[in-house]
Amino acid sequence: MRNSRGCCKSSNHVLMKMWIVLLLLSVCSETVICYSDGKVEVACGDMTPQHGHEPITKNPPFNITTDKSQFSPGDKIKVTLSMASSSEGKHYFKGFLIEARNAGNLNEIVGSFKLIDPEISQLLTCDSKEGSAVSHTGKSHKTEVQVIWVAPSDSPSSVQFLVTVAQGYKEYWVKSPGPVVSQNGVAPPPQTTFGGSIGAQTTTSSILSRSFTSEGCGSMKSCLRDPEGCDPQNDTACHFLSFRALGSSVMFELSGPAEGYVSFALSQDKWMGKDDVYLCIRDTDRVEIKAAYVSGRTHPVYSSQNILKDTAWRLSDGVIQCSFRRDIILPPENLNRFSLDQIYYLFMAHGRAEDGRTHRHDRQPLISTYQTKITGPPEDLIGSRSPLLMKYHGAFMLIAWTSTVSAGVIMARYFKPNWPERNILGQKVWFQLHRMLMALTVLLTLVGFVLPFMYRGGWSKRAGIHPYLGCVVMALAVIQPVMALFRPAPDASRRYIFNWMHFGTGTAAQVVAVVTIFLGIHQQALSLPAPWSTGVLAAIVVWFVLADLVLEVHQRGFLPIGKYFKNVKIYTEHINSDDKEEILFVPDENETYNVESFFKNIVLAIYLCGNLGFLTVLLWTISAV
Repeated sequence: MRNSRGCCKSSNHVLMKMWIVLLLLSVCSETVICYSDGKVEVACGDMTPQHGHEPITKNPPFNITTDKSQFSPGDKIKVTLSMASSSEGKHYFKGFLIEARNAGNLNEIVGSFKLIDPEISQLLTCDSKEGSAVSHTGKSHKTEVQVIWVAPSDSPSSVQFLVTVAQGYKEYWVKSPGPVVSQNGVAPPPQTTFGGSIGAQTTTSSILSRSFTSEGCGSMKSCLRDPEGCDPQNDTACHFLSFRALGSSVMFELSGPAEGYVSFALSQDKWMGKDDVYLCIRDTDRVEIKAAYVSGRTHPVYSSQNILKDTAWRLSDGVIQCSFRRDIILPPENLNRFSLDQIYYLFMAHGRAEDGRTHRHDRQPLISTYQTKITGPPEDLIGSRSPLLMKYHGAFMLIAWTSTVSAGVIMARYFKPNWPERNILGQKVWFQLHRMLMALTVLLTLVGFVLPFMYRGGWSKRAGIHPYLGCVVMALAVIQPVMALFRPAPDASRRYIFNWMHFGTGTAAQVVAVVTIFLGIHQQALSLPAPWSTGVLAAIVVWFVLADLVLEVHQRGFLPIGKYFKNVKIYTEHINSDDKEEILFVPDENETYNVESFFKNIVLAIYLCGNLGFLTVLLWTISAV
């Protein structure tokens, strides 16, 4: 009896276990059948399959595209999900889930779908909206799916398509971002990024670029741009920063061509240091958006606090674009973060990055001309990449060594015989003009020499040979007037030594100065547009050489303008007569001298006009950078 009871009890346990196993199998099979049939309403919210595995985070092997980038309420847009031609591994997918959501609030499902091929796709009811999503009907292999999205009458300004795709039970991508479509005439908000599939945006770059536009600058948002007035939507060379207040926060958009990063900073002055910095750093095929602080000319120290919201980014054609939102007032524990309700100078910079570490900016940062209130009225801001001190440095050196010094040299070499009976303060005219021009050259050089040291606060280590040559020019410029103070009398036996030393030192200073200027016009702190600025500077040098050559040839007698008048034959015809009277006109010495002087004055006037024209172009360019 005991054995029979034990046997019955044992059989009962076996039967119970079998029922449990069967029950579990039925549940599991129901789940598998459910998902293989595409009835995935349970995943409508986060679009994540309940497979119990982590989704793949590398770039997905599929594309999602639309046949339109803009729409009006009631319009129909064809949405295509297809395998990428360059994909590796499996060239098909089994399951999918497509949704359309408000690009400004990705928790809101928008519009409805219509099917093109009911055999492989079916409509789902998500968020109590019938037909608001599309999924697969079976686990057959697919390479392309097309559906129609219908824009509702209450559609938001922009809509983004999202997709989850499964190649197998363990191989799936979740909530991959697709294209953003916008209502006609309405500027869409920035796109929001997602987890690991965030990098899959290469096929929709032209559409996503619409979220970064200069439309509304000065009226709806504040903008800082370089070149001035550029539009990042159409110009890949445009460096662009915009911001606008949204309630208790501010939305920022940043765009620009860069190899590693683009950034901007809020600063209380025009000097780098103690600034609130925000960087968009490229890391292979994705972008990291970070807040940082710089205490000086050092690497930024990244914030440990997560203060940025609604971050978004995009990579296309070498352009990095990102956007984020930040609260106007932050809690006290967020050290070195500036409140956005104050006025600041804006810095915008870009450069290289390696393994997430930023290097020195490639160009001088663009700095806003004046301070602006971040939460204030929209403004179309202007800025400059060259500090005012460096602009004055360049202007003074250009005036000194391409204009005043050349005029002073011409005056001393070729105009000594001119105005023999006229004096200025007891000295000959040519000497006083020469001395005045050279003194002005030395003064401009001295002031221009000091300005970079004032700006840098010391020696520049990244300017190459330019500052070294500048020191040589400064030394030669000082030696010249000192040497002139100790010159011997004109009839002294050693006067020729002074003449050669004065000529040699002056020529050397002029040559080295011109070379230094050529190197200086493309320094970071004062980078003039190439190559035409180099061409204008070369034209100034050639113009001086030509004028000097003409006057030198004339002075040596190879161009005797006055002598042409000594054998001029003038023939006059008498009326009703075949006789001709030959008249020989021979001017006296004063008349010859006057002609010679007049010719030199004409050459000097032409030279000065041309020199002033070229110089004006360069000075205007300096003021514009």
